Parts: sequence; structure tokens; C-alpha cells
Amino acid sequence: MDGDTIEIHGQRIRFNGIDAPESRQLCKDANGLDYPCGRRSAEALDAFLAESRPVQCTFVAWDRYHRFVGDCHRADGASVASWMVEHGQALDWPQYSHGTYADLQAHAKSAKVGLWTGEFEAPWDWRAGHSDDPKPSTNRKFNLVSQGKIAQSYSCQPRRYCSQISSCEEARWYLSNCSWGGKLDRDSDGIPCEGLC
Repeated sequence: MDGDTIEIHGQRIRFNGIDAPESRQLCKDANGLDYPCGRRSAEALDAFLAESRPVQCTFVAWDRYHRFVGDCHRADGASVASWMVEHGQALDWPQYSHGTYADLQAHAKSAKVGLWTGEFEAPWDWRAGHSDDPKPSTNRKFNLVSQGKIAQSYSCQPRRYCSQISSCEEARWYLSNCSWGGKLDRDSDGIPCEGLC
């Protein structure tokens, strides 16, 4: 896993508004030598999360790869995305963050921490140059929520029925995260609450 993604109870969660180096990505250190910055970012994330568990994430959107995108915090309230950017382990992704982490990134850059100790290619540019990476599905489009809009936090308790659900995103969250979620997909085609989705 990369430094911008975690897995909780089998659900892969992408951090909202940041982008970390890919697991196979190499960067240059202060001496100009290659190092596995993607792996190092993931290790920094693991160490940070281990200090205060559990991690809780609030749903924001589904991305174009059908991943849950969320704002995540450790048990002590520390924002995971903020910490990753502040410590130079991930970048503010303005396309989705609308500059939320720009000040933290400027601080990391001036302090020359993490990625900023040497040279690196932005993860989104690195991915664009590696065509063997999986492409998004084109049959359904999932884009991040627009600026300032944060979806409500969902819970598996109590059980919900399609008549009680207000959006396709909410239905998809229940389908992916709750033991009873499969009941929302009566024909087992992967689409819950077909009147909404």
C-alpha cells in the first residue's frame, strides 16, 4: 500500500486531498542517490498510525477507481493527511484539496523534510509516465466531491433500507462497508439501490 491509502476491516481508504509517491517510485536524496520514496512514505504512515490507534475515517467520496476517499484521524485526533504533508511524506493535491494543505507543504519544503530533502517527481506525473499502471474503469464515473462539500459520516448501525438512503454514494458506502450491505444489491450486479444509482 502507498502512503496515501490504508485498509480498515478490508475496506481500502484513500486519503482526501493528498498524493504520496507510488510504492514502486524512486526519488533522489540530498546526495542525488536513488531511494524508494514510495516505500519510505508508506513506512512513515505506518509508524505514525501505530502511535495512536484506532484510525477513524469520514467518508468524502468514491474516486474513479471505486475507492473510498475519506478524511482520516488517529484516536488522538491528529489528521493523517495533514501529518503526511507536514512531514514531507505526501503532497498537497490541489486538484482535489483546493489548497487545504498548501501551507503545510510550504513548511515541509522550507524545512527540507521527507521528499523535500532531494528531488522527486510528483506522484501524479510519475503515474502518467508509467502506462503499465491500471487505468480507471470507464463504464461508471466517480469523481471527488467539489470544494467545501464534505459528505456526512455513515454508520452501519442501524441497518438501512434503500427507502432510507438519500444518495448513490451513501448506498455504495453501505454496500462496501456493512455486513448487511449486500441486501441493498438485490440482483447482485454490484449496484445498490438501483433507483438511486
